[in-house]
Amino acid sequence: MTDVNSSRRIPAPVYCLLLLLLLLLMIVGAAAVGAARLPPAAVWQVFTDLFSGKVDSSVSALAGVDSAARMIVLDVRLPRIMSALLVGSALGVAGVVFQGILLNSLADPFTIGVSAGAAFGATIAILLPSFFVLPVFFSGTVIIPGFAFAGALFSLSLVYYIARNRGRIMPESMILAGVIVASFLSALISFCQSIAGEKLAAVVFWIMGGFSGALWSQVLLLLPYCFVCMLILQAHAGDLNIMAMGDTTALQLGVEVYKIRRRLLMVAALLTAAAVSVSGVIGFVGLVVPHINRILLGPDHRRLLPASALLGGLVLVAADTLARTAAGASEIPVGVVTALLGAPFFCVIFKKKFQQ
Repeated sequence: MTDVNSSRRIPAPVYCLLLLLLLLLMIVGAAAVGAARLPPAAVWQVFTDLFSGKVDSSVSALAGVDSAARMIVLDVRLPRIMSALLVGSALGVAGVVFQGILLNSLADPFTIGVSAGAAFGATIAILLPSFFVLPVFFSGTVIIPGFAFAGALFSLSLVYYIARNRGRIMPESMILAGVIVASFLSALISFCQSIAGEKLAAVVFWIMGGFSGALWSQVLLLLPYCFVCMLILQAHAGDLNIMAMGDTTALQLGVEVYKIRRRLLMVAALLTAAAVSVSGVIGFVGLVVPHINRILLGPDHRRLLPASALLGGLVLVAADTLARTAAGASEIPVGVVTALLGAPFFCVIFKKKFQQ
C-alpha cells in the first residue's frame, strides 16, 4: 500500500542539516542570554577563538572579548548547554528505541520505569548524609549520579524480571511491568520526601530536573555513554525496522527477536540512566521528539535515530534556556518547562495522528 504521507516528508539529509543549523544558533543564543546578557557576536568570537586554539589557559582577554565574557560563556553557560544537549539527545534516541522495541507509541523512559528508578536512587543519595557519616570525598556530585545510575538499572532489572515469561519478553508485558514498577518507586520517593526534612528542597528540585550548577566533569562523564550507546543503537536500526513488522515476521526473516530486544532494552536503559543521573527527571522529550520525527521523516529507524538525537538536543537546550530566563532571577526546573510545553503539544499530535 502506498503511504499517502510520503510526499509530505522532508529528505533526511536536508532535515538533519536544518536541525544542525538551528542547534548551532540555539547554542549561541543560549550562551548570550542570562543574568548578564552578552552580544551574540561576542559569544561567537569566544567559540571561534576556542576552536581555533586562541584561548589561553589563563583567565585573560580574548581578541575583542574581555575575560569576564570568556568566563561566563566557557565556565558557566557552555557546560550547562552541553549537558542539556547530551541529555536531550539521549532521551530522544531512547524514546525512539523504546517505542520501536515495544511497538507502542506511548513508550518512553518513564513508561519502562527507568526514570523512576533513577529518581529513587538519587533521592536515597541526597538523604544518605542525614543518616550516615560519609567520607569527605563522597560529595553530592559523586554519589548522586552513581546512585541514580544504579537505581535506573535496578528498576530495569525488576521490570525485566516481572515481564519475563519462559525466557521471553513480550512488548505488552514490558509496558505493564514498567507501569507497576514506576508506581511502586514513585510511592517510595513520596515516602522519602515525607522524611526528608531540610533535604526536601534538594530532593524535589532534582526530581523536577535541571542543569543548575552543571560542570564540565558531568559533560565528560555523559559523553562516552552517549557516543557508545548511540553507535550500538544505530547499528541495530535495520533490526528495529524489521521488528516493527511484528515478532512472527521478524523471526521468519531471521532476526533473533528476543535476544536483540533484550540487548537494545539494556543499551537504551543505560543511555537513559546516564542522562537522568546528570539532569534529574525530565519528561516528554523521549515521548514527543520521536513522534515529531516520525511525522516528518517516516518510520525508518536509520533516519529516526540521528534526527531524534539532534531534535532532542535542540528541544532541551531551548527548554533549559527558557527555564533559566523566563522567571528573571528565579529558575524554573527544566522538567516543569518540558511538561508544560510537551503535554499540550503531544495532545495536538495525538489528535491529528490517531483520531483522523
